[in-house]
Amino acid sequence: MEKFSDIYKRAVERKGSEKMLKLLLAKPLSKKALSTLSDDDWLEEFTRKVFQSGFYWSVINSKWPGFREVFWEFSVDKLLMMPPDMLEQKATDDRIIRNYKKVKTIPENAYMIHEIAQEHGSFSKFIAQWPTDNIIGLWAHLKKHGARLGGNTGPYALRALGKDTFLLSRDVESYLRAHKIIDGGLQTKKSLTAAQAFFNEMQKQSGLSMQELSLIVAYGVGDNRVGISQQAED
Repeated sequence: MEKFSDIYKRAVERKGSEKMLKLLLAKPLSKKALSTLSDDDWLEEFTRKVFQSGFYWSVINSKWPGFREVFWEFSVDKLLMMPPDMLEQKATDDRIIRNYKKVKTIPENAYMIHEIAQEHGSFSKFIAQWPTDNIIGLWAHLKKHGARLGGNTGPYALRALGKDTFLLSRDVESYLRAHKIIDGGLQTKKSLTAAQAFFNEMQKQSGLSMQELSLIVAYGVGDNRVGISQQAED
């Protein structure tokens, strides 16, 4: 396993300077700030990421005002009371992407959020208190209890709303495989555990967040010698 200092040095060289690299890094929200997000915020972001999977993100973003109109700005309380026939009707609305299998995830994930909020006070508090040294455990929880939140979908939603998490982007996966940290399927328990152990060690060495570490690893590999977007490489 490389030392963090070597990974950081390579990322600095590829980005041109330490100043440029730091400009590309972003910190996650604090637990306090994360706890203030509404349950509706989480449902909206989960839905956005579910629909972005397999579609051009620009298409989803252009349709998003329509999604918000059709689904009552992702009000969890309202969606929990929605009858099945109304969901079917909404799934055909031309203001959204008309994919019924993905539309069905909206009330399903609303129910998951509601159930967790009942136990923990709010869904955001549950997310905020989850330890980052076992972030893969949170990924697994979302996959098991949510709808279509496995793979990178759940983690990308967490990152988007400020939960500290590393991401298994193509560049990060390439690094982990090149250094023989993982070797089998990316989403196997063995690979996920190894990836978590790697980032835990990097955090001990650096004191940085999982998010910053994930970006630094990504910026040190692949075709990203210029300042391209976080979405593209991490």
